[in-house]
Amino acid sequence: MKNFALIGAAGYIAPRHMAAVKQTENRITVAYDVNDSVGIIDSHFPDARFFTEFERFDRHVYNLLRTDRANAIDYVSICSPNYLHDAHCRLAMRSEADAICEKPIVLNPWNLDGLIEMEQATGRRVHTILQLRLHPAIVALRERVHNKSQGNKHEVDLTYITARGHWYTQSWKSDLAKSGGIATNIGIHFFDMLYYVFGALQSNEVHYHDSRHAAGYLEFERARVRWFMSIDLEDVPVAARERGQSTWRSITVDGEEIEFSGGFTDLHTRSYQEILAGNSFDLETNRTAVEAAAYIRTATITAGSAMHPFVDRYRR
Repeated sequence: MKNFALIGAAGYIAPRHMAAVKQTENRITVAYDVNDSVGIIDSHFPDARFFTEFERFDRHVYNLLRTDRANAIDYVSICSPNYLHDAHCRLAMRSEADAICEKPIVLNPWNLDGLIEMEQATGRRVHTILQLRLHPAIVALRERVHNKSQGNKHEVDLTYITARGHWYTQSWKSDLAKSGGIATNIGIHFFDMLYYVFGALQSNEVHYHDSRHAAGYLEFERARVRWFMSIDLEDVPVAARERGQSTWRSITVDGEEIEFSGGFTDLHTRSYQEILAGNSFDLETNRTAVEAAAYIRTATITAGSAMHPFVDRYRR
């Protein structure tokens, strides 16, 4: 049984990590968050220590390492705000533990370089959650694409809308410096998925970008991709809204819809199983998606010929 620490215990994604640790028959012994609304821990690990001050959490982890090796932390699961991932991965490695970090692993490519250097210096690892690479529909799509001729380029449309309320603008997620913006915060795992399925990224255009929407064109070795992302409920198709949906995902390949709306619930547990079995996604695996998202953040807006149809709603 491995000992886990959890950073970011009050966040949206933290319960999936708690469940994954429990379902892999391991335990969280200590958790940290600046917020104290973490009662869900009781459903998984009621005996876990909890801190709202980072210094006390850090001291506790250090003391376990120096005075109680049997209970020292083996893994630190990181669910903190995006801009803190780099620092928290470093904390894990300094504590002689591996890190398991949510997306985006970092905001900028040079942060990847620094973490890779620290892995080499400490002998510890940073394992990344790239759950879409484990989704059965995405795995099947990749196999289908790779079984076709190398020279064939598919026409792909990616649309991802996940409505957010007024709270979003008051949170760190709306701060470009902290979240990386919408393309990083909600889009980076889709960019990684496209790279995983369609091969090397060859071109990156940005056709629209504000605090609530982003759109552009990506060309990969085996695909031309028009993409659009939004956190506005009004962008959800009317029929879906009438059914009460506030999230809408669509991927079409050569006009054919790829059904992948189901199968998300256990992907974190699958990720943990692979990590514990020695089959994790390393830092370098993230580079293409991190570079693409970082470029989108500061790129000049262009009027490309291959614009997603939703862009017309916002370009004037």
